[in-house]
Amino acid sequence: MTADDTGSGTAETDGARDAADDAAVRDTGAREPAGGHDTAETDNADGASESDGADDGDGADNSGDADDADAPDPIALRLEQLILGAERRYTPFQAARSAGVSVELATRFWRAMGFADIGQAKALTEADVLALRRLSGLVEAGLLSEPMAIQVARSTGQTTARLADWQIDSFLEGLTEPQETGMTRTEIAYPLVELLLPELEEFLVYVYRRQLAAATGRVVQAADDAEMVDRRLAVGFADLVSFTRLTRRLEEEELGELVEAFETTAADLVAAHGGRLIKTLGDEVLYAADDAGIAAEIGLRLIETLTHDETMPELRVGIAFGTVTTRMGDVFGTTVNLAARLTSIAPKNAVLVDGAFAEELSRTGEAPVSEAEAAEAAAAAEKEGEEPPAYRFALQPMWQRPVRGLGVVEPWLLSRRG
Repeated sequence: MTADDTGSGTAETDGARDAADDAAVRDTGAREPAGGHDTAETDNADGASESDGADDGDGADNSGDADDADAPDPIALRLEQLILGAERRYTPFQAARSAGVSVELATRFWRAMGFADIGQAKALTEADVLALRRLSGLVEAGLLSEPMAIQVARSTGQTTARLADWQIDSFLEGLTEPQETGMTRTEIAYPLVELLLPELEEFLVYVYRRQLAAATGRVVQAADDAEMVDRRLAVGFADLVSFTRLTRRLEEEELGELVEAFETTAADLVAAHGGRLIKTLGDEVLYAADDAGIAAEIGLRLIETLTHDETMPELRVGIAFGTVTTRMGDVFGTTVNLAARLTSIAPKNAVLVDGAFAEELSRTGEAPVSEAEAAEAAAAAEKEGEEPPAYRFALQPMWQRPVRGLGVVEPWLLSRRG
């Protein structure tokens, strides 16, 4: 699998998403409760109504619960309350009013965070109200524009949704294996979540702060203000060969183990050598590095490591260097597209790079422009009684070829020098 013409993965722009949000039903949007259900809504002059029950003055809904047949499972509700740390009290309209924001803005925030519309069901807590107040407060204080606040909500929601799914599917699943006859997995999950939640929450905050510090450090080292947004990076794709054929031959569990092993190996190598893992796509990983030498080392290490693993298929790696637009943790632009195309034409168990990447390695002294130049430099150093240049990498020019959407490119085969 390789990326398409739009880079590492296209997505509709925030403007398009926000326009779609504005056109949606005005008084819907919030966290989807376990076992919750939609209820009918009626619009009034304020854009919403409290059809679920009268407000008692403190924002809480005191009306009777909806049809008992649709009520959430008691154990699921207890788990939800344990995790959220509060009981359901508000409809979306009541939560928005308590937070002092419009229903329209509340809806946009909730949808950006990835939560489904629930009509006017009483499903929100004090934490939901506080989150709305914080986001809207940043906008009112002028620290964030409204589109930027929505982008913050969207990026946070997408990242944490994947984290939560992974922890439930891969982590809690193994730990909640029933140990006693008659106990369900759900019954075991409650005390386990009760013990793990505070520790995992603290660890999440720690890792976030560490990652934020690292990202901030990289950005402030940019040469100028323009480079802080559109930065020059080395972007690499690593793609498993014949993965589609493997999906037909392997059992689902075996395939899952192979993908997990590949992603884990790639993530460890990228992090260990100073790169950043942008995303994993099952049979493909996308990484970036500020330095071409780091990106080259990662690409070659991936090939070398997986070659010695008999369970892994062959690998192709493509790397390009140039201006890259970063947004919501992803990377976009012609450089990303070129890296993807180089991956698709790279020989098996080999690293193919573009001309700009080759030039950058030569400029920094990581590789000679040619072996003839390397020989000349060594001879000159010997004549002067000095040590010859210690090149880490070798570059071999390949045949020029047309690349769909990018014109004619001259790829270079990257390898280590002996």
